[in-house]
This record gives sequence, structure tokens and C-alpha cells, in this order.
Amino acid sequence: MSQPNDLLAVLIDADNVPPSRIAAVLAEVARFGTASVKRIYGDWTKPNLSSWKPVASEHVIQPMQQFGNTIRKNATDSALIIDAMDLLYTRRFQGFCIVSSDSDFTRLASRIREDGVTVYGFGERKTPEAFRNACDRFTYLDVLEEPAAENTSAAVTRVPSPKLRGDAKLVSGLRTGVASASGEDGWANLSMVGQLMRKQQPDFDSRNWGYAKLSDLVRATELFVVEVRPAGGLQVQNRKKSVD
Repeated sequence: MSQPNDLLAVLIDADNVPPSRIAAVLAEVARFGTASVKRIYGDWTKPNLSSWKPVASEHVIQPMQQFGNTIRKNATDSALIIDAMDLLYTRRFQGFCIVSSDSDFTRLASRIREDGVTVYGFGERKTPEAFRNACDRFTYLDVLEEPAAENTSAAVTRVPSPKLRGDAKLVSGLRTGVASASGEDGWANLSMVGQLMRKQQPDFDSRNWGYAKLSDLVRATELFVVEVRPAGGLQVQNRKKSVD
């Protein structure tokens, strides 16, 4: 989906994202390409955004001032959407990173994708499903580790095998992915399975269950066999039930 030299526009909703998470978000963004534009939107005259100011400066994120001219309308969201469309029309970017937990950006994400441009969403677990599904890929903030953090414990506790097997949506998605990607020998490219999963569930990420890699998650279900492919990479197939 993404290439290391892809140009990305990172647009941040300051009202819906804690500043403590932005370093981890930008580290994740770097996996998908180069953040050539980084902007953060909010009413910077309000005291509730004061903690964002040093963080934005540290990460060279351009603060975009938007006064709250009305009480019920979210002027910040409107400013972000207008800027996103202006940037889209330049045809310079291969991807947009929308950092927010707000459903107001659902149509924006859909519109960008209509132009064949990839949308990466980042937000909290409370993010509405509509916005998550409107993105090509959606990542929860709590699964991202700080770049400078000690490699001590995972951000999310690993879900044990019995609970993984009891997760009907996860198991069904994996089985469908394996069936769709498998060849005549029953083996499927694990990477392809992951891609198929994300197409169906943009917020699918092995880290949601506490596993750093997809292979670790699949193995932990104890429902599949994962092996090294002869040509490189990993392959997976359904584990055959033992016959007594």
C-alpha cells in the first residue's frame, strides 16, 4: 500500500488527540512515508491547548489558528477539512494521515480515497466505526509505543489463547483471509492474509491484542500453522484437527 518515499500530509485535530501520543504517531507515520506537511488545528487562544504548544514546536508541526466563531459548530474541523481538500487538489501527496477520534472526518476520508489516495487514521478506542471504516488503515493510539520508551512491556497486555479463540470476529476474519489467499496446497501468504484483513477491517492490527507481529497473533490462536515459505516470508494454513 505504501512506499518509503511516499509524501504524506499529517493533519491533527488538537481537540481530540492528547499531545503525549504525537511522538508515537509520527514514528508510525514514518513507516508509511515522509510527512512533508504536518499541521495541527485548534483555537490556540484557549488555555486547554497550552500543553500542545511545546510539543508542536518540538516536532515541527505547524499550528493552524481557527477561532471558535460559533458555539455549536466545530470551526476547527471545518478548517482541517478545507485544508485537506486544498492539499488533495495539488496532487502532491500519496497519503493523508488524519489524527482524530472525531466522526466528522468520515466523509473527508471517503472523499480522499475516491481520488485513489491512501488514508491513514489515528485515534482513540472511542473513535466511531464509520470513521475507522472510511480509512484504508486505522491505528489506535494506545497500541503505539513511544520511540524512546524502554522495551519492557507491551502497550497492551497480550490476550491469552483461549480468549483469542473466543473472539468470533477475529477468528472468522483470519479463516476467511486464509481461505481467500491460499493456493491449491492450502497454504496462504501470511502477509496477504494481513492485507485482506485490513481491507475488511481497517482497524485490524495485531497490536490491538498485545502482539507485536501478525505471526505472533496467528500462532497464539493455536488454530493455524505458520511456517517459513521456501521463497521467503511466512505462510499459514488452518491447523488440521487431530483424529483419535
